[in-house]
Formats: sequence, structure tokens, C-alpha cells
Amino acid sequence: MNITERIKRILLNPKEEWQTIAGETTPIADLYKNYIFILAAIGPVASFIGMSLIGVGLPMGGTYRISVTASITSAVVQYGLILASVYILSLIIDALAPTFSGKKNLNQAFKLATYSSIPGWLVGIFALIPALGVLSILGLYGLYLLYVGLPVLMESPKEKSTGYTISVIIAAIIIFVVIGAISRTFIP
Repeated sequence: MNITERIKRILLNPKEEWQTIAGETTPIADLYKNYIFILAAIGPVASFIGMSLIGVGLPMGGTYRISVTASITSAVVQYGLILASVYILSLIIDALAPTFSGKKNLNQAFKLATYSSIPGWLVGIFALIPALGVLSILGLYGLYLLYVGLPVLMESPKEKSTGYTISVIIAAIIIFVVIGAISRTFIP
């Protein structure tokens, strides 16, 4: 399935699309190649353009821009950390499965981490214009995708989905706080 069609289906019909995804045997390497490498680049590239080329308007007039070198370094580090975070999140999803009466399956956990991250990656485009950064809240739709996908892909009972989702969300928050802190160390 092409990337555009999968994005459209997971965003607009997640319950049906998770059923389709559950039956697929897509290797982790293919998920990286066909989805993650492309979509995870949106935020870092948009951030580079927004922060160093467009800049942030200051209240007293003028524009603040980060140096191109610092911005590129930050974008590369952020991109690498995002690539690693998907795998780390999938390990956590897989490890937590038995706790919530689910079945351990790293490939299914990786698909869940990948496809539920799509909204977060797509809203990265708002970094092009730093003033629109507040719209990144739309990426929280990925939490709903995670909630809907957990019982399907990890085969956990519906009644344990809320606890499972909350546990994964806490782990994801910790991962993304660490990513943010590390990537910000490269911005003067």
C-alpha cells in the first residue's frame, strides 16, 4: 500500500485500518524505509526552515533566527532520536503486553508505534512557521490511534486497553521529553 493511502486510511478509518494492519507481515526494515524515514523528517526539516530561514517574530519588532549550523545540527540530532524512539517505544509496547493480558509480538508493537505516530509527524509541518507551533496539538490524535490499535495488534482485552494506553503514553512522554532536551542542547 502506498504511503498516502495508508495515512488517509489510518487517520480517517482507524478501526478498520488497524484490522488490515494486524494481518500484514511488514518487516521492521520496510516500515522504516516506506514510512518512518520519510514522515519522521517532516518536523526536523520544517523546524530547520522555520527557525533559521523564516525566524520567530519578536514582540518589539524584528525577527530572531537561529544560525544555520546550529539548526542543521539540531535537526539531524532530532531526526536520529526520532528514528530511535520508534524502536524504543515498540520495545516498551511489546514488554508491557503480558501485563495487560496481551500477546508479545515485536513486529505488531512496531507497527503500532509507527502508525500511531503518523499524526505527530504530520503536524511537524507547522514548525515551518513557528507562530503556528500551537497547532501541533493536533498530533494528539495519535493517542486515540494508539488506544484503538492496542487491543487489535497486541490482542489485549478491551477492558485493559485504557491502562495499557496510559502506560504507553507515559513511556512515550518520557521518551519525547528526553528527545526534546537532547535536541535543544544543540540550539544556542
